[in-house]
Amino acid sequence: MTRPETIKKLWKGGLFILLILLILDLIIPPHPYFEIDGTIGFYAWFGFLSCAFMVILAKIFGLIVKRPDTYYNNIIKKSDKNV
Repeated sequence: MTRPETIKKLWKGGLFILLILLILDLIIPPHPYFEIDGTIGFYAWFGFLSCAFMVILAKIFGLIVKRPDTYYNNIIKKSDKNV
């Protein structure tokens, strides 16, 4: 999974599957529950935007709850002084 050839093959395979699914989306008539999920490629762009939103939210959450690199070292030093 770390060789450049394997990564290129995975990208090409993923793009090929995406192309096939988009073609099938044009051929197979949709049965939308809402008006927006009947648009062409809805599940592709909705999934992409949802994933991007979760990644951005995770980055922001990580910045909020992040501790300094020396957090546990400071706890150990403080507990040694108490003993």
